[in-house]
Amino acid sequence: MSFPANSDLWTLFGSSFLAATLLPGGSEVVFALLASQEVYSPSVLIGVATLGNTLGGMVSLGMGWLVARRYPLRTLAQPSHQRAYRWLRRYGAVGLLGAWMPVIGDPLCFVAGWLRLNVFLGLFFMAVGKGARYAALWNVVG
Repeated sequence: MSFPANSDLWTLFGSSFLAATLLPGGSEVVFALLASQEVYSPSVLIGVATLGNTLGGMVSLGMGWLVARRYPLRTLAQPSHQRAYRWLRRYGAVGLLGAWMPVIGDPLCFVAGWLRLNVFLGLFFMAVGKGARYAALWNVVG
């Protein structure tokens, strides 16, 4: 499958990617707008949004991995990072199913990298959780 040169899908990919990093933003509006136009199949919209959001989460995970090399874990001072730390200590990479959640999702990915969780398992569970979120969103707006 090749990625089409359609600006709508690139916009969805970009907004999904940025929404999953530590930068503020959301992709739901773009997703809902494209879903309401009924131009693209649900699988295309869900796939593009999930891919962008998962890759953005992996960037956050990578940032956590890099930062952990310089700063010890005890420096996690933000409350959302503390919640993410407790969540991942309890559930491990499976906890990244919750990476789609507002407020805690981005720190969850960051802390997963900091904790050096298995990257492949993290990628898998992150993609499943984010894909399920977009599938549920499709059911609401599609």
